[in-house]
Amino acid sequence: MLERHWYLKHCDLFQRLPTDQLVALESRCRLRKFPRGTSVYLPADQADAILLLTEGRIKIGSSNEDGKQTILALIDPGELFGELALTGSTHRDEFAEAAENSSVLLIPKEVMEQLLARNPELAMGITRLIGLRRRRIESRLKYLLFRSNRERLIHLLLELAEQYGVPTATGIELKVKLSHQDLASIIGSTRETVTVVLGELQSEGRIEVGRRKIVLTDVNFLAGSVDKPVPRLGGLAESS
Repeated sequence: MLERHWYLKHCDLFQRLPTDQLVALESRCRLRKFPRGTSVYLPADQADAILLLTEGRIKIGSSNEDGKQTILALIDPGELFGELALTGSTHRDEFAEAAENSSVLLIPKEVMEQLLARNPELAMGITRLIGLRRRRIESRLKYLLFRSNRERLIHLLLELAEQYGVPTATGIELKVKLSHQDLASIIGSTRETVTVVLGELQSEGRIEVGRRKIVLTDVNFLAGSVDKPVPRLGGLAESS
């Protein structure tokens, strides 16, 4: 019980809740573990819970009739997901899959709704969360429609640098493990195309590519090539 309480307290949205409300909340939660590659939920599953990632990483996405996947968001520890259940949705519209071995705290929908009714600040935080994710998806869709594969991939690398970038001696290393297929699924391309573009950028000296490791060695050039500001490292800045 104390472990769940710690998880809730270290979620930004819950930090200001009184201790008695946190204790009451965690008593209604359930902790589940998901090995890498397993589904947390699927489209059309009942949307009966809000989820808090406590460990690992989750990818949120959708699939078309041919089975082609698009990754819409990556969820990190301390973040909520499945929040659209609070907007009146009774079933999931997307899938959630463990990108790494993950632990998830399930918060029953009715419990969360009661908590939101008692805490206007928490309700506003959920509204901002939904809005931020929607803007990020809309920004990415704009690039899917009007930009080349190279520009889409560079835009994504810069977006990942804002969230996961760490300065190194050679540039900005992306501390997130994504396969070429994952990158392709995010930008609406193919694994083969992503591999070719990464190879071109490496040959030009703009990035260094290793096994699920990417370092941006010329971030100023990359940002200028897609008219995007140089990323603020470790931030949650919105994509432009």
